[in-house]
Amino acid sequence: MLKLQSINKIFNEATADEKIALDHINLELKAGDFVTVIGSNGAGKSTMLNMISGALTPDSGDIVVDGKKVTKLPEFKRSELIGRVFQDPMSGTAPTMTIEENLALAYSRNKKRGLKIGVDKKRREYFKQSLEILHLNLENRLNAKVGMLSGGERQALSLLMATFTKPSILLLDEHTAALDPSRAELITNITKQLVEKDQLTTLMVTHNMQQALDLGNRLIMMDKGQIILEVKEADKQDLTIAKLMDEFQRIRGEKLTSDRTLLSV
Repeated sequence: MLKLQSINKIFNEATADEKIALDHINLELKAGDFVTVIGSNGAGKSTMLNMISGALTPDSGDIVVDGKKVTKLPEFKRSELIGRVFQDPMSGTAPTMTIEENLALAYSRNKKRGLKIGVDKKRREYFKQSLEILHLNLENRLNAKVGMLSGGERQALSLLMATFTKPSILLLDEHTAALDPSRAELITNITKQLVEKDQLTTLMVTHNMQQALDLGNRLIMMDKGQIILEVKEADKQDLTIAKLMDEFQRIRGEKLTSDRTLLSV
């Protein structure tokens, strides 16, 4: 469903500010895989997601989504195959539009668009049924402006919108990091429910080690633009934060010292 083949990216090449963002990244996700990505600041996690979504273009290497080579495909074209939820709850929705209007846009993302009315009775009922999954009473607020929702409500709506069309790949970019603990737990539970319901192939970046352990069937750890550790499903069940940190020290010869990554230790 997703294949990254020898992806390389260097920022500010041949200058004093040169930074190797991604260094020969190879990764493959089969249909239904849920892979969590852990690593310190600057490890290359979000850069990798930007490569997959089309926000950045690799210097070399190929990206394949659902059997299609998309390396040169622009971001708006890839959006038909990819759903993405960002860290900022404000990024995934249009605040001046209603809940219903936001859902209508998401619904038509991978469909041909005509001049027909955006929402009819049948589609509105489908929106309500979909919103009920969130348990936030948004199904009774279809005409509310999204800008009036709380951060947690907006992130839940963003998540639902990203999964609406059952994308080939769902990208979650630290999508609970900006929320308070109770809202973060809510979004984490909704994520698990939506991914399991539609068996979505998912790649989730997080700084929270415990979240990376609790979700998904595989885990990878990144550092300095490289994937330094891959944990398969059978081994992930017995993995702990302490073991993860020990593995980092064994591979890199130094302790993992990122404050953000260690917040959950």
